[in-house]
Amino acid sequence: MQAREKELFRTSYYHLVFTLPDDLNRLALHRPKLVYSLLFQTAWQVVKAFAANPKFIGGAPGMIAILHTWGQNLSLHPHLHCIVPGGGINTSGKWKAARGKDKFLFPVKAMSKVFRAKYVENLRAAKVDDAGLYKALFAKPWVVYCKQPFFGPKQVVEYLGRYTHKIAISNHRIRSIENEQVTFQAKDYRRGGAKYLLSLSVEEFIRRFSLHILPRGFTRIRHYGILSSTLKKVCVELLQQELGRIKLPERPDMRLQCPACRKGKLVTIWRFNSRGPPPNTDILNYLINLVKKP
Repeated sequence: MQAREKELFRTSYYHLVFTLPDDLNRLALHRPKLVYSLLFQTAWQVVKAFAANPKFIGGAPGMIAILHTWGQNLSLHPHLHCIVPGGGINTSGKWKAARGKDKFLFPVKAMSKVFRAKYVENLRAAKVDDAGLYKALFAKPWVVYCKQPFFGPKQVVEYLGRYTHKIAISNHRIRSIENEQVTFQAKDYRRGGAKYLLSLSVEEFIRRFSLHILPRGFTRIRHYGILSSTLKKVCVELLQQELGRIKLPERPDMRLQCPACRKGKLVTIWRFNSRGPPPNTDILNYLINLVKKP
């Protein structure tokens, strides 16, 4: 979060969500690396194409994309959360703000159609031979969602902190584990986010949770365009000079804060090297007794 704060510049940021239809779930189970890689690739193609259009921006954009594969009930629901600055760099190397003036970035209905067309095109290029699948993919509209701009850079950073390292379900949502049943809290977004309790057998809970284990080494957070690791070293500095730097309040060093009470400060009493704890049992006993003291 602190690293991303340093890269913010004074402009609006938009939150886009690209969702794959459930017709691709079967393929995602068999070839997850292909399906999810194409989701990243296609989303960036769409954002870049719309940003290049002078009707919307007429410049080179940037994007931070975060892959989530789950729904609230732990079902397979692949979607990409994207943070996109409200503008881009034009051919003269200057910042050009989006023409929507904080009301919209790109028209989502047009984006949805382009998203579907480009994803299917990429699937065909990857030599996925399934005529029935392609027919199903064009039988229903795809969804691209664009939220209102973030209220400010602080909200952007807080969003990144919440979403970047999420897993399919966190401990606080699990209400009970008994009688070989796991009961957890979920939200029904079709009913305005109403909360409800869902109980699954242990086997079904594990099966659903396992759906969201990504291929080994797969990168689920990616940076594109002017926010990519290659370009942001130059672009961010130039844009901060042109648009102005964001002054954010200083954050306390969370590494020194007690994770249990969020009030007390942790005190370093010993540093282990990369090989692990020291072999001297006297030192270990001393540390254990020290921790036990009130």
